Amino acid sequence: MGVRVREATTDDAQAIAEINVRGWRTAYRGVVSDATLDAMSVEDLRARFRAFMADPERAATALVALGDDGRVTGYTSFGPPREAPPDLEEVGEVYAIYVQPDAWGSGAGRALLRAAEEGLRDAGFRRAFLWVLEENPRARRFYEAAGWRWDGTLSRHQVECDNLPIVRYVVEL
Repeated sequence: MGVRVREATTDDAQAIAEINVRGWRTAYRGVVSDATLDAMSVEDLRARFRAFMADPERAATALVALGDDGRVTGYTSFGPPREAPPDLEEVGEVYAIYVQPDAWGSGAGRALLRAAEEGLRDAGFRRAFLWVLEENPRARRFYEAAGWRWDGTLSRHQVECDNLPIVRYVVEL
């Protein structure tokens, strides 16, 4: 059967929060401070996601990937840019894409990214962008294999007390 993608619901909040925390702790150990990673809270993220899903005015879309067993293995969220880049027109943003570490390589990430690209295209965007930590070579290889490219833009991302460099990837839709 493979990976199936569907719209996320408030019932997915627990799985999404667990995927987010476990993904950060696995991918960013040694990049983000241990104190920051250890302080991440599944409960806080679950509450934030439930509030996000309950907001009737949200412009973003959230999708989940399901494995063969029906378990949520990843999620993505995307929509209009949170902050419109002055150098990009008709652009949408992929806000987040995370896959449970034990499902890395399963096709869940690629299915989610394709679905996000399709959703942005259907919303009328001609191109898309996303931000990724500069020190995340696995994710950067993933995006590049999917046709995204780093456009040379570098910024900073505040994660608790860590101010980390992030790079912007873009793709034509």
